Amino acid sequence: MSYALENALTQWHDGERRVREAPAIGRTDLESAVVDIEEELRRRLGSTFWVGELAELYGAGTDWAEDLVQRRSAGSDTPAVVDAAFGRYAREAADFAGGRTRHPAGG
Repeated sequence: MSYALENALTQWHDGERRVREAPAIGRTDLESAVVDIEEELRRRLGSTFWVGELAELYGAGTDWAEDLVQRRSAGSDTPAVVDAAFGRYAREAADFAGGRTRHPAGG
């Protein structure tokens, strides 16, 4: 696993933790924003993708995701929401297994 991917996975995990630990009063807005970003990720990457593709998209910039968060009034928690969404979506990658990438059979 490349350093960039390891770094992204760490950031995504931290974002998930921060959203999970957010005060209950604002967590609903944060969770809604996470879902919005996940839906956009599905449109951009489809249902079959590799975690490396997700990391490349993340590395290319997340302004579009931050805009979605701001529409939900998530305020200063924007980076955490973006990271949480990428982290949750990573679990759907074809080569993702419990926080690590897995190699396909024969590869």
